[in-house]
Amino acid sequence: MVKEYKNLFIERKGGSIPELPFLNIKNIILSHKYSLNVIFCPPLLSKKLNWQYRNKDYPTNILSFPLSDTEGEIYIQLGTARKDAKKHNMSYNKFIHLLFIHGCLHLIHHDHGEEMEKLEDLYIEKFYKKDETKNISKYNRN
Repeated sequence: MVKEYKNLFIERKGGSIPELPFLNIKNIILSHKYSLNVIFCPPLLSKKLNWQYRNKDYPTNILSFPLSDTEGEIYIQLGTARKDAKKHNMSYNKFIHLLFIHGCLHLIHHDHGEEMEKLEDLYIEKFYKKDETKNISKYNRN
């Protein structure tokens, strides 16, 4: 399945694409002019990329690659994300929102830390539906 918008291309082979306000998140965090490819990838590709670029030999939930100041790619591995959501006591849907926000922030050169966490919290509040956040604990960053 493929979704394409102006300056946003989303691809997933063998399944549906999660329902997120991808375009709105991209435009607010990165800008309307930023060109972004989002690829929902299989575990083997995630593992390969994680090894190639981070020297880690396992699939990861998200990888972000800034290609220039105005374009980038995000790879999301949904199986790993589903497991990680449970580890953090978060709904799968909310965790996918957080991952996409997290990936976008990396594309504009934010590193892990307090500032990035504050921005993630701000954007989760903005983009994640309030009625779905009932009885969900905050993301455990430990």
